[in-house]
Amino acid sequence: MKLGMVGGYGGKEVNVNMSLIKHAENLGYDSTWTAEAWGADAISPAAWILAQTEKIKVGTAIMQMVARTPANAAMTAMTLSQLSGGRFIAGLGASGPQVVEGWHGVAYGRPLTRTREYISIMRKIMAREEKVTHDGFHYQMPYKGEDGTGLGKPLKSILKADTSIPIYTASITPKGIALSAEIADGFFPVWMNPERYDIFADSIQSGLDTSGRTLDDFTIAPFVTVVLGDSLEGCRMPVKGMLALYIGGMGAREKNFYNDYAVAMGYEAAAKKIQDLYLEGKKAEAMAAVPDELVDEIALLGPKERIKDRLQAWIEAGKKGHVGSMLVGAGQPEALTLIAEEVL
Repeated sequence: MKLGMVGGYGGKEVNVNMSLIKHAENLGYDSTWTAEAWGADAISPAAWILAQTEKIKVGTAIMQMVARTPANAAMTAMTLSQLSGGRFIAGLGASGPQVVEGWHGVAYGRPLTRTREYISIMRKIMAREEKVTHDGFHYQMPYKGEDGTGLGKPLKSILKADTSIPIYTASITPKGIALSAEIADGFFPVWMNPERYDIFADSIQSGLDTSGRTLDDFTIAPFVTVVLGDSLEGCRMPVKGMLALYIGGMGAREKNFYNDYAVAMGYEAAAKKIQDLYLEGKKAEAMAAVPDELVDEIALLGPKERIKDRLQAWIEAGKKGHVGSMLVGAGQPEALTLIAEEVL
């Protein structure tokens, strides 16, 4: 099992903690990851980090597909891969309808269809075997719409071919996970209980069977918050805040994939209560409604010995191939060190 570290979306000020990233690099962490919502983008910090590091890979978790064309995403990935000596990982996501239509101002469309078309186009561009054409629901290359000029022509990337760039997807629905296992190199469960691979197993196997691959060819890379401290309840609070936001408010009541995921993990009653409270504006109460059991399943929290004890479940999942890369979210250098000493 490899180790990675994740940053956050950032707030009003863009802050890339290079000292923490370099600490992770020195410890032997394999990757670090940037993100975007509707503030800072994911690519600019990725380039910033790659320019100031030597060994660690840098990925996007995630680039919102609707924010850039597949050709632009391929250009970006190939450029950063060349500049960094092959250290870029392209992490993609469909985002949700509230962000896609509210922020980017385009139709949400068919997210699975978009993902399939997007990755297909990216791989054609990266392979550089022929001029790229595509006739799909979301993308046409060349464009054939009535509002076009009709002057578009198929093109081949000027950059040399590079099919080594990994492509991951952010997927938590059964169909999305199956698609990722069919066409991508890995996927990000936004959080995960390392002892509940069964939640994903059928979907992953379905996708792998379609592509003719095995689990050895596919990386499961969950985000795992780590908070080291004497107060267990205090350590749980940031995780409860994150879960309340995602389960309660990251999407409309009828279309919240994270809420559905919490239900699949066995927390149906809690998921409904969290969502009801959050959508009523009672965010503190929503946080309080997040079960301690759920927090403890997906995160590593509390005193050193408690973290080391729970970490064994992650290590075992790694041995089975159920976790290929554990993406640690930690702001404490000592927390990154603790995980590295146990895993690497």
